[in-house]
Amino acid sequence: MLRYSRQILLPQVGYDGQQKLLESHVLLIGAGGLGSPVAMYLAAAGVGQLTIVDDDKVDLSNLQRQILHSQRDLGRAKVESARDSIAGLNPDVRVTPLQARIDGEQLGALVQQVDLVVDASDNFATRFAINQACVDARKPLVSGAAVRMEGQVAVFIPARDDSPCYRCLYREGADPEQTCADNGVLAPVVGIIGSVQALEAIKVLLGLGESLCGRLLVFDGLYGEWRSVKLRKDPACPVCGS
Repeated sequence: MLRYSRQILLPQVGYDGQQKLLESHVLLIGAGGLGSPVAMYLAAAGVGQLTIVDDDKVDLSNLQRQILHSQRDLGRAKVESARDSIAGLNPDVRVTPLQARIDGEQLGALVQQVDLVVDASDNFATRFAINQACVDARKPLVSGAAVRMEGQVAVFIPARDDSPCYRCLYREGADPEQTCADNGVLAPVVGIIGSVQALEAIKVLLGLGESLCGRLLVFDGLYGEWRSVKLRKDPACPVCGS
């Protein structure tokens, strides 16, 4: 009660909402710049179980923005570093670390086991695979991306007939890959986008307010501007279209 008292005080959350968070299971794919704030805020808020997937190890260049990790974690698997950081923040959260690049049947099986998926990956191939698995399992997906001084967040809820999916927004090969390694990124930008992803995940889990389903929220850090773009379901989408 004391740990979560500030959330329980919110009439939209209350004791029942907090209990629901404690019983929730979220799959987080990516333990880097976006995954760091997502993992920390979901753990701090009391999401009871996190499965974190990442095949990478902590590198010195990560520490500029990936706040799950520290100098002592250099060379360690990111998922192990994430598990230890979360344990220090909230030892009641159960963390399952998976150091792997998952796809296909393994990804589909993981998605089936959880209540919600957060995509904090950094490439289109992984995002497309995650989207396919979420559509197949009809599980909500919170997607985020950030590069340079820009970022975006969207929510896709396949159980809703009017919800688009990630492939309604991006087609395979439609846009070139834009990675932080090639283009750079300002550290707080990933923190802002990851924090919005965590907020949207909690809103979807608890059914609070209006989620970003059907909208793309775009952030311009250089000018401090937010823009909301309407997204519609594409009837010709190769994943969710009719």
